[in-house]
Amino acid sequence: MKSMHSNQARKRPVNLTLNEDLVSQAKGMTTNLSGVVEQLLADYVMKQNNARQEKAHCAEVAAQAWNTFNERSGSFADEHTTL
Repeated sequence: MKSMHSNQARKRPVNLTLNEDLVSQAKGMTTNLSGVVEQLLADYVMKQNNARQEKAHCAEVAAQAWNTFNERSGSFADEHTTL
């Protein structure tokens, strides 16, 4: 999957509140904790964007199916309208 962020984007310090024990354990596993967190955040953002796109696609498919049904069968409300 293609990344939606730029690797050349400026980096800036941020404050996070994280579990102290987890940070200590993670620091023992990597020399670049910022890089690990950045990659995890990039993965999370990509998954969320994909989920939103999938939801929008499902909504579009449902709308198309309803419009097709409505074109073939008409609206249930047509027989009750006073217009």
